[in-house]
Amino acid sequence: MSQITDNKRIVRNTIMLYLRMIVLMFIGLFTSRVVLQALGVENYGINNVIAGFLSMFGIITSSMSNAISRFITVELGKGDIIRLKQVFSTSISVQLFMSLLIVVLIESFGMWFVNTKMQIPQGREFATHWCLHCATLTTFISLMSVPFNSAIIAHEKMSAFAYMTIFDAILKLVICYVLYISPIDKLVTYAIAGVCVSVMTTLIYWVYCFKKFEETSFKFRFNKSLFKEMWGFAGWNLFAQASWILNTQGINMLMNLFFGVVVNAARGVAVQVNGIIQNFVNNFMIALNPQITKSYAVGDKETAFKLACRGCRFSFYIMFVLALPVMIESHQILRLWLGTPPEQADVFMVWTILSTFSTLLGNTLVTLQMAHGNIMHYQFWITVFGCVPFPLTWIAFKLGAPAVFSYYIFVIVYWGLIYVRYHLVHSMTGIPAAMYLGGVVLKTHVVGLFSAVVPIIIFWGMSESIIRLGIVVLASLISSVSVIYLVGLDNDERRFLKDRIFSKI
Repeated sequence: MSQITDNKRIVRNTIMLYLRMIVLMFIGLFTSRVVLQALGVENYGINNVIAGFLSMFGIITSSMSNAISRFITVELGKGDIIRLKQVFSTSISVQLFMSLLIVVLIESFGMWFVNTKMQIPQGREFATHWCLHCATLTTFISLMSVPFNSAIIAHEKMSAFAYMTIFDAILKLVICYVLYISPIDKLVTYAIAGVCVSVMTTLIYWVYCFKKFEETSFKFRFNKSLFKEMWGFAGWNLFAQASWILNTQGINMLMNLFFGVVVNAARGVAVQVNGIIQNFVNNFMIALNPQITKSYAVGDKETAFKLACRGCRFSFYIMFVLALPVMIESHQILRLWLGTPPEQADVFMVWTILSTFSTLLGNTLVTLQMAHGNIMHYQFWITVFGCVPFPLTWIAFKLGAPAVFSYYIFVIVYWGLIYVRYHLVHSMTGIPAAMYLGGVVLKTHVVGLFSAVVPIIIFWGMSESIIRLGIVVLASLISSVSVIYLVGLDNDERRFLKDRIFSKI
């Protein structure tokens, strides 16, 4: 398979995922406003805490999910259909066991947390319990769909996700309507609707995989040696993901304990906006990651290195173009979007986006390390350094620091982790320093700093208004695109871009 063919596939899949994302973004912005208004700040905050609590348990199975994706992609690259069937069937068996374990843990430990530790407004205990039970069921259904979604991504059939967008968008709009007409508690209604949506979308993905992919014809089997190999991979991945969940959802729970559900609501809004922006990057990475894994699996390290570094840079550029005006005009954007946003939501949004940038540059390095296969050393040290923000945040809150202080700690620690990640991956794979530190880290930092100068000056020089918002957005777009073209691209990329533009003209 030629590199040109691979690049075309990446571009085609990325376009399909972006079409999906654009539809979901507009639907998501509309439904978020409706859901916040229908639920109210307190119910919205309760839902955010419950979702964060469940994701802490989800690391057990999500670690196995990463292993499943990696093993399916590697076997597809090698073309071994027998081994591929064994991987899929074993993954289904293991995922079922792990999902049931998650349900037991959530229903036992979760009820204890809700009843004894969580700050719940008086009279909302019953609705909170319903929210927990429904979210648990939704989590179980979603986890059982992981092997099927992994198969779709490994086969690079991104059109399946794009077509599901229409159905998913319709269901979200239906939920908004149901919230307004429901005669029962709004939070309970929202939780039950989430279960229904999860069941319908999961069934569709299952049927698609059964019809399209030979290896998904499941037969209950358990390959002990394969399980040990997958679990060894997943175990160390679990080790690293634990620190990530601790530093995100764990800190979200600390905020609930120290500041209450109103702060959780503000953080929930900030995370949702950041998620919409970050999904543009995720779609690009979903299309790119299989090619990195397959190239490395067949021994083409040079192509894998180039794809990993180019993926780091372009994922940064994609998110930065979208995020720069949002960070600068965060207050006005939230006010126009939500009417009356939760207090501190604009500050949280800026720092949530900066936190994402601090992790973004290491995403494809993780893919490269997973393709290599030996992740024990890498995951151990990433976890050791990655666990630092949670205890520091707890100490800071104990000493009276404001909630936003947790973001300061997170950004500082994770920006330092960029260099730790590179050193660990370099020692295993041999990725050149000039290619990553010079071609990725230095270029992206220069692009970020120089692109922000002009729109920030405009922001400081004008009073808040729709006109200023429009000028800042336009200036941010022109400034960031210009600096990316002049500084962020290499000569081959600029030449390719010019040739494509002239050919279209």
